[in-house]
Amino acid sequence: MAYRETEKMRLRKAEIRQRIFDCAYQRVSEGGFRNAPINLVAEQAGVATGSVYRHFESKAELFAEVFRRATQIELDKVATALTGDEPALSRLEHALRQFAERALRGPVMAWSLIAEPVDPRVEEERLNYRRSYAEFFERVILEGVEAGSLPRQDAHLSATCLVGALAESLVGPLSPPQQTAAAQHMPSAQDSSWQKVLIEPIIDFCMQGVSGQRR
Repeated sequence: MAYRETEKMRLRKAEIRQRIFDCAYQRVSEGGFRNAPINLVAEQAGVATGSVYRHFESKAELFAEVFRRATQIELDKVATALTGDEPALSRLEHALRQFAERALRGPVMAWSLIAEPVDPRVEEERLNYRRSYAEFFERVILEGVEAGSLPRQDAHLSATCLVGALAESLVGPLSPPQQTAAAQHMPSAQDSSWQKVLIEPIIDFCMQGVSGQRR
């Protein structure tokens, strides 16, 4: 007679899997992927280390799922910023600012998503993450071009450049030394005045690149 998994057992497995995921997500949000070795994730979740691999085929797969969940939150925020009836250029500026401000408010997770050295499986998710942002930006740039509020351009290339400029310009401020400075109450990227000093030139650069005009 073939073994059949009961509904109770399926729910129990799903609950354990979710608990492992939640603990991994928490550790990454507090200290990056380097802060989430499987033995500590298992200990926090209250399971044996081997149990983690019964629910996730590898550490890379667990981390990839954490990455996907975290990036989806950020993508949803930017997608929301890009909707509405405002001119395309205004919505684009709002979305760029949303990206930068959220990154600086949550530097640990932002560093993990943007620049922390990761397994190739997670790096693949990072490339998907960047492509998704570029697709959002490309659509609104095309809207602006069609409406005549933006000059004609290769919208795909412009969008890709925007993602690159945003990510690379934030790498330094989000880096672990800056996070340490923030923890020691030194001037850092989490200071609101420095955020403004840092973000405004980034926004100016991006907007000028797309519109061909100074703000």
